[in-house]
Amino acid sequence: MDTDLIFQLAGISIVITVIYTVLKQAGRDEFAFSTLLLGIVVVLAMVIPKIAGLFETVRSVFQIY
Repeated sequence: MDTDLIFQLAGISIVITVIYTVLKQAGRDEFAFSTLLLGIVVVLAMVIPKIAGLFETVRSVFQIY
């Protein structure tokens, strides 16, 4: 697996966690939750193509049509 992707996901997770914590402490719960959802969407947008590639590889190895 590409290590750059792992570091990007870790970096995004750290940034989202810090922003979420700051907003939560400031009493902006709605913005904190929105930030959390945005982070999840960004991470999923990065991971889903990799998972699709994995399934295609498994299909080609086992010759499933």
